[in-house]
Amino acid sequence: MSAEQAYDKDKLNLSLQQKLGILLSFAKDKVIEQIQCVWFIILYLILFQLLVLGLPIVYSLMIAAGIGIVIIGLAFFMEGLRLGLMPLGEALGSTLPRKKIAGIPCLPTSLAFGFVLGAFATFAEPAIGVLRAAGAGVDPTAAPLLWTILNTGAEKLVYCVGAGVGVAVLLGVLRFYKGWSLKPFIYGGVIILSTLTIYFQFSDPRLQHVLGLAWDCGAVTTGPVTVPLVLALGIGVCRIVSTGGSSNTGFGVVTLASLFPILAVLCYAMYLFNTDNYYYSPQDKWEVYVANLEKDGTEEGLAKAKQEREWRTAVGKYGNAYPEDRQTFGNSVADSRLPRPSPTLSETLTDKEITAIDKHLEQHNSLPDGYKLETKIPHHAKVSSKTWRKKTSEANETYISVIENTDIAIVREVVPIAVEMPSEVWDPKTKIGKAFTNNFDFFPNTFRPKEDKNDNEKLDPPEDKNNNGKLDDGEDANGNGQLDDGEDFYGLDAEGKPDYSGGDGKLDGPDQDRGALEGALWAIVPLCTILLLVLIVGLRQKPKHMDELIIGITCAVVGMCLFNLGIALGLTPLGEQLGGNVVSSFASIQPWAAKSGTLDPMFASENLGKALAILFGFILGYGATLAEPALNALGATVEKITVGAFKKNLLMQTVATGVAIGIATGVAKIAFNLDLWYLLVPPYIILMLITYLSSEDFVNFGWDSAGVTTGPITVPLVLAMGLGIGAQTGAIDGFGVLALASIGPIITVLTVGLIVRKKPKSSEDPEIPLKEAA
Repeated sequence: MSAEQAYDKDKLNLSLQQKLGILLSFAKDKVIEQIQCVWFIILYLILFQLLVLGLPIVYSLMIAAGIGIVIIGLAFFMEGLRLGLMPLGEALGSTLPRKKIAGIPCLPTSLAFGFVLGAFATFAEPAIGVLRAAGAGVDPTAAPLLWTILNTGAEKLVYCVGAGVGVAVLLGVLRFYKGWSLKPFIYGGVIILSTLTIYFQFSDPRLQHVLGLAWDCGAVTTGPVTVPLVLALGIGVCRIVSTGGSSNTGFGVVTLASLFPILAVLCYAMYLFNTDNYYYSPQDKWEVYVANLEKDGTEEGLAKAKQEREWRTAVGKYGNAYPEDRQTFGNSVADSRLPRPSPTLSETLTDKEITAIDKHLEQHNSLPDGYKLETKIPHHAKVSSKTWRKKTSEANETYISVIENTDIAIVREVVPIAVEMPSEVWDPKTKIGKAFTNNFDFFPNTFRPKEDKNDNEKLDPPEDKNNNGKLDDGEDANGNGQLDDGEDFYGLDAEGKPDYSGGDGKLDGPDQDRGALEGALWAIVPLCTILLLVLIVGLRQKPKHMDELIIGITCAVVGMCLFNLGIALGLTPLGEQLGGNVVSSFASIQPWAAKSGTLDPMFASENLGKALAILFGFILGYGATLAEPALNALGATVEKITVGAFKKNLLMQTVATGVAIGIATGVAKIAFNLDLWYLLVPPYIILMLITYLSSEDFVNFGWDSAGVTTGPITVPLVLAMGLGIGAQTGAIDGFGVLALASIGPIITVLTVGLIVRKKPKSSEDPEIPLKEAA
């Protein structure tokens, strides 16, 4: 009897109930593992808002469901990495450096594979999707270049970040082959990035606003997919080409993977700026079109130019109005219910109201109660006409009277009320995160109804004269007295903006939105396909345990799908409303989705209130970092490498303190409206000095320690929190917090490393072999 037959004979025969029991027990352990990673940060945020700020959690059931989905998604995703992606990465890392592919030497193939691996691993990062939705709150007139990168250029932004990581992994592999020190790469990278940062800061305000996004991209890329795969490749290369150096030479590639994406995004921004290929640029097609009309000098041309500029002011937040798009643009946007500087439209106040306002202004030199001035067009048009029509009777509306040739509006002050979530937000083909990350996107005041026919101080909604389920415009440019169903025009696209379709259900813009499952497939399957092709076709090696591999890839796809859905439902609205509400400690604000009025500051002293907000960021960073499982693994590895000189607990506390200081500094940056370069360039210059004084071993894991602090939970929460604070404080953007959270632990770890090296050793301590820098 063969061994296989004996094994088959001795196999346990389990019933279905027993198999399910084992499976459920295994799944329970994995879910509990993820709960241990997120419980502190979630509980802290909720308790801070409830007990310290005294505000309720808006959409609490939806957020709770989203957090549950995140936990389950992470359990699937991490198990998928363990069974699928990691075995592939380890197999390639140990085989590729010693085998030729099609006669090509090992070094070129390893470098090429490193580039491809880095790029595609970045596309599979769960947190990279956060960047796609981060641009909805950016004002294109205040930061046109940043708005372009995050909206119309969102896909290219991700490609640039992926290319940056690819180059970083390529150089990391080359460094392993050649045995080069990491220090020259750090010096060169920091000097180039610091120089570009100063140039962006002082050369042009449009470039200045890109800095926070660029530096945050370095933190977003080093997540649970990229770090294990590039480390597996690096360690595999080091085992093959090692010349007896330090055992931690697999470190350092994560450092490069966090520096080069910053450079890539800055170069992309520079390219757009120099080519005038961004919104509101001097060479914008629309600007050229209007300039030619004005240059014509005729009465008709000047009138047309004036009208175009009025339209651009009103709809600038929702997409460019190029001449060739005028048919679609005019029918679906400008002639609908979007605010537009024209007193002839039905969105103006009634004659009765205007008379009363004029009289009050003459007598009291102020607006009457219930009215206010707005100096810019508010954020509107985020939902369909269908949603507005459904909710009209459930809340008071706000109507705008736009003063001609200005962007100042007299607005009825109305207490907004929370409304139930429209059914669209549960559609995985909608970027549902945008459904509730802007305060009142689903409130009925989104559209301006028609005139008040009944003179009852409440304007009538558009009528459906044809009884065909479509709202009538009344002033439609085509003269058919009918506005097409808003869903054709105002579904959310890939950037969270209204979908300006031409009525055929197809998106006119370049980026067609993808569903959650399709997005997960696009992120995971191409990466796995490349890894398998290189292993099977290139190296002619059959993967071990193919069944486990398929299960792992499936788990990774399901996990990413659930994770992205959970971020949109839970983490993003939780982080953004906490960020917006924490501003109430030092400023009078309207709470996130509040049911009434404004909230007075908690403290009479503005500085004291800001100190509380900074303390909030410190505790958030400290607790969230200690909960990261990757930090626990790094601590054990460093303790082993340093033969006990740098204890695991000491490293964990040091990294957590550094992250806490970084996030607190980021909150201070937004609260005090500080320039980011003040907080980045000087610390990096100091860091170069500390790096010069540190040993090669400490430099490697010290700089890599920043990569373990930006996990899949921390990134979306901190990014959403920063954007929420920025929205309430009037900051143009809320980026930069993640960048500061990354530099903090590097400084603290290397500083403590210098102290540990100089600390006298007792006679019982073994000699600690630390390889000094060359």
